Amino acid sequence: KTIPKLASCKMIMIKPFPLTAVAPAFLNTSRRSIFPAAMSTSSSVNAPGGDQECDTPAAVIFLHGLGNRAGWSSLRRKLPSLRPNLGKNVHYVFPPAPTIGISVNGGMQMPGWFDLYDWPIGVGVKDDKEGKIKAAIQIEETVEKLEKEMDIPPSRIVVGGFSQGGAVALLTAYHRRTEGKVPFAGCVCLSGWLTLKEDLNVTEEVAKSTPLFWAHGEYDDKVLFEQQAHGVGVLKEHGVKVEERSYPMGHESDYDEIDAMAEFLEKVLFPSSS
Repeated sequence: KTIPKLASCKMIMIKPFPLTAVAPAFLNTSRRSIFPAAMSTSSSVNAPGGDQECDTPAAVIFLHGLGNRAGWSSLRRKLPSLRPNLGKNVHYVFPPAPTIGISVNGGMQMPGWFDLYDWPIGVGVKDDKEGKIKAAIQIEETVEKLEKEMDIPPSRIVVGGFSQGGAVALLTAYHRRTEGKVPFAGCVCLSGWLTLKEDLNVTEEVAKSTPLFWAHGEYDDKVLFEQQAHGVGVLKEHGVKVEERSYPMGHESDYDEIDAMAEFLEKVLFPSSS
């Protein structure tokens, strides 16, 4: 009896769609662009007050995570609702990442600050150094634009981000503020990680002037929770003042985290009011 031949078949492995920026549930995704294409900025609340700090313009630059350009733009309304000072002459800027191929997603094109080679993102993952440097340069150009066009110096700017955006924020705030560059007012990292550790050299002035708020989900299965302890430890060794928070959640954000971030922002931008 002849046994019919089975058709050969190929096994296709579908990789997960990792690190998509998860916007907190209370943030809607409406966007209002009143700056040139690379930036979206607004002063959320024109609250009264004669405080000299409140009369001096400040800015918060916040970077989204992989695959999500607009999910965090409602911070411009949420933060002032939690801390009114954050609506007094504070400009919110949400730079868009370029569209690039992501290796762990089989080269799929999506908004991303840099390429990813390992999954999940634990301590010791391979770095896309070229992509990260390009991303940091884009943020530095945003900082220069704020200073030139809106008279906001780096010392009145906080740079922060979620996931990939948090990684770029750390790189911009600590690795690249070399001698002679004005330090930022602060840095925020939500569910991010410290990259290019071998290139890290924090100047004494930056360590003293740029405190860090780092929050992370204890059940994060994308950017592993171990990244927080590791990154915080390294930065503390370099003299950086770090406020670290953890929450019983995954790769996401929630009200308590955003409230703690708002408190931190008020402290660094309006120290006399906090």
